[in-house]
Amino acid sequence: MGIDVDATDDADTTDPADRTGEVTLVFSLGAARRLADPEAAAADAREWSRHVGVVANDADAVERFVGEAGIENDYALRNWDKWGTLGDIYEESDAPRAVFVGTSAANRRVATHVGFEYRPIDEAAEKAGWDLSDPERASSESGLVSRLWRSVTERLG
Repeated sequence: MGIDVDATDDADTTDPADRTGEVTLVFSLGAARRLADPEAAAADAREWSRHVGVVANDADAVERFVGEAGIENDYALRNWDKWGTLGDIYEESDAPRAVFVGTSAANRRVATHVGFEYRPIDEAAEKAGWDLSDPERASSESGLVSRLWRSVTERLG
């Protein structure tokens, strides 16, 4: 697990090594799905964050989501749970603050256990000026049946 700082883009906010923000910002997959425009929110966060990304227990689901949403994830994901992923990010980050944006009490427990500040998505979106989508839509897209349906339809072409 590691923060991907090997990119060699031009000196702008697209390369984490060039960012001088005070925050390492991590969204749970559920929180990222609640954003009405995840790509715009991530781009906005890059203006004031050193690292921005999405994590979950299911690395494949995160990869699909960031790919579909057009988000560049600063975190190299492996088949590791949220606890281990956040712990690794916390240890490797050089930003003064580490904030985990989530949707549940379980997310809060993970964040506080590994040293992150925790912010519920509603609070983070309000403070940052991000619009949220309907919570029903976000939860229905992440359910077991939805994941199975996507898997089957992807294999069938």
